[in-house]
Amino acid sequence: MTHEEIIAALQSLAPKTEWTLSGNDYSELNWLSDGVPPTLEEIEAEVRLLPTKQKDAETELKKNKAALLTKLGITADEATLLLS
Repeated sequence: MTHEEIIAALQSLAPKTEWTLSGNDYSELNWLSDGVPPTLEEIEAEVRLLPTKQKDAETELKKNKAALLTKLGITADEATLLLS
């Protein structure tokens, strides 16, 4: 796992916690918050799930934008024009 993947997994699993990570290895995780840090296995599983979670979030955002545009009765081009 990369440093960035571990960080993303920690932010997803424990978003309101404090910790430091010195390198690309779980053993370099310094947990500063109360409670127990996610295990290496939990982080590895989260790293595998993150692309799917990101894709699902993007799909949901597009769906919500389309619903709002429909509710407002305007097109995406009209919304872009209004915001420029």
